[in-house]
Amino acid sequence: MKARRQGARAGVLVTGVCGRLGLQLVRSLHRTEKVIGIDTREGSVLPRDVTHHRIDMRRRRSRDIFRRAGVRAVIHLGIMHDPRASAAERHSWNVDAFSSVLEFIRDYHIPKLVLLSTGAVYGPLPDNPQFIAEDHTLKGGARDPQLGDLIEVDMLAQSYFWQNPECETVILRPTHIVGTVRNGVMEYARLERPPMALGYDPLIQLVHEKDVVKAIMLALRPGLAGIFNVAAGGQMPLSRVLRLVGKDPVHVPSGILRTALRLSRGLKAFEFHEAQVDYILFPCMLDTGRASRTLGFEPDHDVFSCIEEVRCAISEEP
Repeated sequence: MKARRQGARAGVLVTGVCGRLGLQLVRSLHRTEKVIGIDTREGSVLPRDVTHHRIDMRRRRSRDIFRRAGVRAVIHLGIMHDPRASAAERHSWNVDAFSSVLEFIRDYHIPKLVLLSTGAVYGPLPDNPQFIAEDHTLKGGARDPQLGDLIEVDMLAQSYFWQNPECETVILRPTHIVGTVRNGVMEYARLERPPMALGYDPLIQLVHEKDVVKAIMLALRPGLAGIFNVAAGGQMPLSRVLRLVGKDPVHVPSGILRTALRLSRGLKAFEFHEAQVDYILFPCMLDTGRASRTLGFEPDHDVFSCIEEVRCAISEEP
């Protein structure tokens, strides 16, 4: 607070700044904002004017960064999605660290929080509405225990929103992000013969990582708060997505597919795991009307350009 009184430029603090999406964000953000990054990973690829603190958010000394840096907004990207980590490690990294972030925001009266959650918190279920609105029950953890932590983080942010109205809290829930990121959908697309479950061909939504960055930048504007689904325009059956990517799927019974992926996870082969089979069985499509009306978000990439991004990303790999 002292730095602010002396007229120092307040900055935007980004957790998980060294991840692929974090790098995409700060390359845009640092042009107009003072950026402070927190990440346990090495930050040599960050822009030179980004202040990087290589620290674990669960450590007590991370409080000093919030206290001294002069922060006007926090963007929380520091979520662990790795299915190969233990449940205890994921919970500690996701929930305990975010609880500390909320504590620091409250203690130092930081006026803006942007949390990048995920549309996966709704869960792919056979009885989902065609398009899921932001007030829909978060059922993702019922079928995928690994989503329990992410739902808890989302709920913590919602509680903070209501208990601390002086802080403008924005929760973004993007659908499957594609681009340079390493996540379940990109790992699935990288498989030589992506599996499809016999008798199932759900509609799929995607969103380009650059549009996620765009949504985050819009969320930083003063006066904005709330929960917003984020997706590209358009949907497409999974079978057509795979054809356009240049893949020839193999059709197998869903039970056999779950078992095969469970064994693959045991070998740490790739990040697409058995709990994610539901995404190639059932729909989980997001209603993005609120983001358009209130956030002013209109994606620059439609479903076709997202698919082209996936095709290019996997074709350029050795």
